[in-house]
Amino acid sequence: MNPTADDRGSPRWRILAAWLVLAAASVLAYLPCLNGGVLWNDPDYLTAPALRSLHGLWRIWFEVGATQQYYPLLHSAFWVEHRLWGDSMLGYHLANVLLHAGVAGLLGLLLRRLSVPGAFLASLIFALHPVFVESVAWVTEQKNTLSGVFFLLAALAFLRWRERPGAAGYLLATLLFAAAVLSKTVTAPLPAALLVILWWKNGRLSWRNDVLPLVPWFGIGAAGGLFSAWVEKIYIGADGDAFSLSLGQRFLIAGRDIWFYLGKMAWPADLIFIYPRWEVSTAAGWQWVFPLAALALAAVLWGVRRSSRAPLAALLLFTGLLFPILGFFKVYAFLYSFVADHFAYLPGMAFIALIAAGWGQALEGCARRRAWATERMLRAGAAAVVCALGVLTWRESRTYADVETFYRTIISRNPDCWMAHNNLGLFMGEAGRYPEAIAEYREAMRLHPEPMDHYNIGVVYADEGRLAEAVGEFSEAIRLKPKYPEALFNRAVAYGTLGRIADAIAGYREALRADPNFAEAHNGLGFTLTYTGNVPEGISECAEAVRLSPGSRDARFNLGYALAAAHRYAEAIASYAVAERLDPAFPEVHRFLGVSLAATGRFAEAADQFREALRLRPGDAAAQRDLDDVLRLGQGSAPAR
Repeated sequence: MNPTADDRGSPRWRILAAWLVLAAASVLAYLPCLNGGVLWNDPDYLTAPALRSLHGLWRIWFEVGATQQYYPLLHSAFWVEHRLWGDSMLGYHLANVLLHAGVAGLLGLLLRRLSVPGAFLASLIFALHPVFVESVAWVTEQKNTLSGVFFLLAALAFLRWRERPGAAGYLLATLLFAAAVLSKTVTAPLPAALLVILWWKNGRLSWRNDVLPLVPWFGIGAAGGLFSAWVEKIYIGADGDAFSLSLGQRFLIAGRDIWFYLGKMAWPADLIFIYPRWEVSTAAGWQWVFPLAALALAAVLWGVRRSSRAPLAALLLFTGLLFPILGFFKVYAFLYSFVADHFAYLPGMAFIALIAAGWGQALEGCARRRAWATERMLRAGAAAVVCALGVLTWRESRTYADVETFYRTIISRNPDCWMAHNNLGLFMGEAGRYPEAIAEYREAMRLHPEPMDHYNIGVVYADEGRLAEAVGEFSEAIRLKPKYPEALFNRAVAYGTLGRIADAIAGYREALRADPNFAEAHNGLGFTLTYTGNVPEGISECAEAVRLSPGSRDARFNLGYALAAAHRYAEAIASYAVAERLDPAFPEVHRFLGVSLAATGRFAEAADQFREALRLRPGDAAAQRDLDDVLRLGQGSAPAR
């Protein structure tokens, strides 16, 4: 049935049309980064192979440490997305852009429900503001867009419940808030934000009607925030000298943060993925200007609240939503900088709402006065601002188009960013551009000496085959950081390749003392022990590697190798078969699977495996010899390895 004129004019149709406009504008603005690759710590968030099964989904929810941060709803979303489009980054980027457009639309709905003028303009500004590029173009920050959806849905559900009280409505709102916290705990201040909104609307707060219903929400938010802070400290490493700040320093950071984010929202220029880290000193008098000015602004807005509570409410919302990252809690990102654009995602809503409301009120005034020329100027000005923001977002999103552009942009805007030099070195090393990689690592080392720099240079030397030099760099990293599992492990690998087997075994054991759950170290130790004839312990270590990393091809292969060495061929065949499923293009697994099949008299199947090994690696003399032996011997003994 075709819609009637009344249907087309209904709020539902206008809302749908608005959302389509927001989605189209967002996709257009973010086109340059839609095919962007994996950036910075994306691998820590995109579902790891060991978590892609149903058991992995269970681990996401019930095993703290299975994911970098305990945001189980976020990681469940990534789990589903991997099922949908695998490793295609286009799917992740498009999902994030559409989630962002959804947040923009929900912001407009919330402002409409609150009768704030300029709601659609606020949605457009939010969708196209370049400060939010970091949250949208960087896949890791789907935690912002996803939690933003639940954050606004919870606010809308709570306000609807106030209009139509009922247990079901309250439960729905509470579950939506819990979902927001389980996506990202920066959403924890929502109950405080709702109290600010209610004060702005009514001029006062009622304990029974306003505060009491939100008490459970405060409990949920506090529990989520404290747990997240504990995870940051224990599992991510937000501890140590870099995070040891006095209370005075924390107030200085908070005051400067507020003005920094207000400035970027008002004038989004010179955006940087990693900003320079401030030197914070309570002895520097000028640094106290920031918190004092923030307090002065709050006092002024309190003084004019009888004329309008909106500016003070907007400031309270902006500051309150910033509170989790103002410096009073340990956040790992503070190791690099005290500010980041993605921290402004939720707080920016308050700033944008105030600006759009001022514009909307001005338009309403023009309509009352019939000042049509002024109204046209206001509309044209708003359109110009939205278009300018869209162009800036499009330009900024280009810097996320590929890994090298991403890091070179950071370095061009913040030359002293040691982390960007380090990560660009990682990219160069993976691309085989070894001299450039070493140059970037040495620049990172000059700016911020770390054991990691020696470790990274060691990895490059190992990849180049310069094993003695690699051992030297790994040893220096270990000298600076004795319990450095990755350096201990890689030095052991280098020792093994150099034929220093005893040193390799000792190195693997040392790596496991530093990290007993280091699956690769168990795997390397198991293979080396088996190779040297200690087969029972080799089997035990390889089995532990499989337990810790069931999706590891190498762990499954080495367990098969150890089991075959013990003549436990049926078990070896089963382990090799799993390795084959994990990586069908791995020639060695086909050859060694063939050897075990031949040892059990399954010569036809063995021949097929040897042929597949030869197809994947033509000219493999060992595989050809094994195939010839199987075809010649038929019912005879198994081929020699």
